[in-house]
Amino acid sequence: MSFSSLLPDEPLDMWETLPPEVVPDVENMVTEDDEPVDNIFSEKQQRLLTEPLFSSWPGPGEGRPFLALANVGLFHDMHLPAIVPDAMLSLDVRAPADLKPKRNRSYFVWEYGKPPDVVVEVVSNQKGGELGDKMRVYERIRILYYAVFDPFAQLGKVPLRLYELQVGSYVERVDGWLEKVGLGLTLWEGVYEDMEDRWLRWCDREGAPIPTGGERAEKERLRADEEHRRAEEEHRRAERLAARLRELGVDPDDSSPSDES
Repeated sequence: MSFSSLLPDEPLDMWETLPPEVVPDVENMVTEDDEPVDNIFSEKQQRLLTEPLFSSWPGPGEGRPFLALANVGLFHDMHLPAIVPDAMLSLDVRAPADLKPKRNRSYFVWEYGKPPDVVVEVVSNQKGGELGDKMRVYERIRILYYAVFDPFAQLGKVPLRLYELQVGSYVERVDGWLEKVGLGLTLWEGVYEDMEDRWLRWCDREGAPIPTGGERAEKERLRADEEHRRAEEEHRRAERLAARLRELGVDPDDSSPSDES
């Protein structure tokens, strides 16, 4: 099935006012096909685009929830099969408390009341249509930001392309800051889970990557080690001073006040 056949016939605003009696029954929909991700790099990259947000990002604002998902079906039309982005981020929504019911296991736009705000695709071959049909689908269903990461140079020499929806059409951005989300996307070279490579990461306005849980723990460990080192150094300095005072005949442990003349 081509991605162009996944285009909805009506704007997605219809879901915001869909009466409960016509909400589609999802029990007969195929929500999980058990197909594996295409390669190990993509699997790691997908988790790098979700885990740091839950570990370290405070969210889009006080009291505002968010949902970050990887390789989960995005259903935008009750009559069409899902699209499965490599990663997506949706603001002001939260996952249901019980994920066992079928209606809670995928991202149904009519259940959440809005499409995701960001979709990221990681290119692994030339068959995905990331800059063609797939991009037009995301544009049509009003994904605000669309990022295409091409780590294997399948689509050319540009490793990262970022688009913003403006007046219903995608316009390519020259920077990686997503103003309406409060996050950025940046390319980062480093080690993630013992694999050194160039990765796509969320970042703050200054371009600093949002840390993973492991990076936060390591930073905290280094901070604690530094505090311990400083405390030890202060203790040794106090011991040296006490020894010098004893050489001068002064008892450093004597806290009694000196006689006044």
